Amino acid sequence: ERAIARHEVREIEQRHTADGPRQDVTLDEEDDVVIIYNRVPKTASTSFTNIAYDLCAKNKYHVLHINTTKNNPVMSLQDQVRFVKNVTSWKEMKPGFYHGHISYLDFAKFGVKKKPIYINVIRDPIERLVSYYYFLRFGDDYRPGLRRRKQGDKKTFDECVAAGGSDCAPEKLWLQIPFFCGHSSECWNVGSRWALEEAKYNLINEYFLVGVTEELEDFIMLLEAALPRFFRGATELYRTGKKSHLRKTTEKKLPTKETIAKLQQSEIWKMENEFYEFALEQFQFVRAHAVREKDGELYILAQNFFYEKIYPKSN
Repeated sequence: ERAIARHEVREIEQRHTADGPRQDVTLDEEDDVVIIYNRVPKTASTSFTNIAYDLCAKNKYHVLHINTTKNNPVMSLQDQVRFVKNVTSWKEMKPGFYHGHISYLDFAKFGVKKKPIYINVIRDPIERLVSYYYFLRFGDDYRPGLRRRKQGDKKTFDECVAAGGSDCAPEKLWLQIPFFCGHSSECWNVGSRWALEEAKYNLINEYFLVGVTEELEDFIMLLEAALPRFFRGATELYRTGKKSHLRKTTEKKLPTKETIAKLQQSEIWKMENEFYEFALEQFQFVRAHAVREKDGELYILAQNFFYEKIYPKSN
């Protein structure tokens, strides 16, 4: 896979530099854009990423998967430097859409003047954990033949919770907060109130838009309206495309009310749910100011501001 990836990169760089040396490449402001989707596992991220892959040739941008060893969301300090340098100076890959299971990385710490645009999607924390639990055992319909880490374990999520198993412990809920909190050690201390507040701060101040799995189509619609350079045609593709709902965890059994109630007693669930509710409220606030409903359908509002009293007057 690494050899194939290097070959693909060389081919693209050769195409871009065929008419001149790399250092002479200049980009229009519209093309000097990078989006980073630091996707949280089991939040419908594959469905959304497939749309980016389907649109990249038509809308003329590059899509790159950030593949970290063992899906470790925390990069070493030296890899952070390499990644920031790649994203900001790799002109052949701009405009670019990077996606991968990595925690938020603050580009400003590295002296970068133009930061990337961060987007993300999160999910109800218990639903996300249940989906991940069964995914490790039965896989999904995206790569059905791939052997998963817990394959052969037939224990249901309810049975796991009742037995106090490690794969369904409340600590396993602690994922969406650290993904938004970032690369600080405190982000990964399970149950850290500081990490929760830092995640909230980053969501509001560092992310362009954060959607929720349960309202993914609205998230895509807002992105298309705000960033058409990347997402022109995305809403229609999601509604009609075969890949939009491609990845579904197989053999998933919904937990009982008793199981849910037991998990909801934990402080970790309360914090992860607080973050989810915070993200949901923010997303619904953004949507309420961007769309209107008519005959059961949502439509994007037209430009609602203009300029006047422009001085000095031109002759």
